[in-house]
Amino acid sequence: MRVGVLRGGPGCEYEVSLRTGQAVLKHLSADKYKTRDILIDKAGQWHLGGLPTTPTRAAQQVDVFFNALHGEFGEDGQVQSILEELSVPYTGSGVTPSILGMNKHQAKEIFQRAGLRVPPGLTIILTTETPAASIANEVFQKISPPWIVKPADRGSSVGVFFARTVAALAAALESARPYSKTFLVEHCLRGREATCGVVDNFRGRDFYPLPPIEIRRPAGTAVWTYDDKYNGQTAEICPGNFSAAIKKQIEDLSITAHRALGLRHYSRSDFIVTPYGIYILETNSLPGLTSESLLPKALAAVGCPYADFLDHVIKLAVERQN
Repeated sequence: MRVGVLRGGPGCEYEVSLRTGQAVLKHLSADKYKTRDILIDKAGQWHLGGLPTTPTRAAQQVDVFFNALHGEFGEDGQVQSILEELSVPYTGSGVTPSILGMNKHQAKEIFQRAGLRVPPGLTIILTTETPAASIANEVFQKISPPWIVKPADRGSSVGVFFARTVAALAAALESARPYSKTFLVEHCLRGREATCGVVDNFRGRDFYPLPPIEIRRPAGTAVWTYDDKYNGQTAEICPGNFSAAIKKQIEDLSITAHRALGLRHYSRSDFIVTPYGIYILETNSLPGLTSESLLPKALAAVGCPYADFLDHVIKLAVERQN
């Protein structure tokens, strides 16, 4: 079977996607697959075999696409729309679920309707004319500090800022402007951070939850940064040291989020475990698959080799198309 691994892309997570794609290419069995390394550069140009190509020509060289892209373009429905038009099977979620999963505002509303707890917050639009100070004062009237500011359409903690005071919030909003126009400003909950993956049609279950992982930020950091997630400095306890009851709740909530968004094949949801309950932060429709990523570590914890997981996901994609 000819597998085209899509990696790179014009989004902020280009480098991470290169590494996810590299890991996928490395672990695809040479006995089962002929791999095609399909690089999409930062300008959006597709490359196959080191030469510029088009999506149509690339599709003629593969039987299935493995989508190893992340963030905007790769995870927000754009590349999914292209792949649907090509009528070639691809891994990961479809167009609409990808759009919903990547848009934190819409996802949050869906989570609430599904009965999930979400952090209190506001969705704001920052235009060039919007004074950050007035927005910060408006937030202060409605949401108690400290706050976390995050773009509504980015992943991997790109453009995330923390603030304890109104002045710091205004400064954070100014710093965040280059990343997006739409932001969530939420109360920064304190608790233990957890993440939990879900795999479709695995080991006899329609939705199989992987063991929750407890993740601890580097000492002295208030919120996650992009570098924190990929520099190997994060403490990750897999499986997490949660009680059986908390572990079961996190697993069930991950499945609920996966189903509520209509995701397929696999996903990973992030949570805060507080004394007042478990709050969902977001769901990743295409979580990272690098050597530092959390999903492969959870798979290893349940005895599933990386290559077997890739086989399973590719099979799901091909079976759906047929």
